[in-house]
Amino acid sequence: MPSFDVVSEVDMQEVDNALHTTVKEINTRYDFKGSKASMERKEKEIILVAEDEYKLGQMIDLLSMRMVKRGVDLKALDVGKAASAAGGMERQVLGLKVGLETEVSKRMIKFLKDGKFKAQGSIQGEQLRVSGKSRDELQAAIAALRGHDFGLPIQFNNFRD
Repeated sequence: MPSFDVVSEVDMQEVDNALHTTVKEINTRYDFKGSKASMERKEKEIILVAEDEYKLGQMIDLLSMRMVKRGVDLKALDVGKAASAAGGMERQVLGLKVGLETEVSKRMIKFLKDGKFKAQGSIQGEQLRVSGKSRDELQAAIAALRGHDFGLPIQFNNFRD
């Protein structure tokens, strides 16, 4: 029986590259001259620190522009609220959405059932396996899933005939 997997992955090397180029640009920009602004990635989050919310916004804009150029989907970013940090600084955490959560997988399965596709979905950890009787049905399911917005970037891999 043909099947494929639906996953949500982010290329962390590309995120790191975008982060490093953004830090280089921040260090050379005039409006950040003499600023203690910094960016760093820890596991699945990016931590931004700056003097005020305006500079945090500028840093997010620069980072998102670099991520788009590197091919990283911005749906993978979960922008948190700015909070006060030590020394009169502002701190903001950007989470990276990696893997499908169970509730998103359930919404995808419900979407496939409501669309009357002849394909079944099964949750396997942080991915969703979709199987069907024919290759054409699976390709129609991929097209429908790609056209619907689930709030995070999805990729399709491991297509087996």
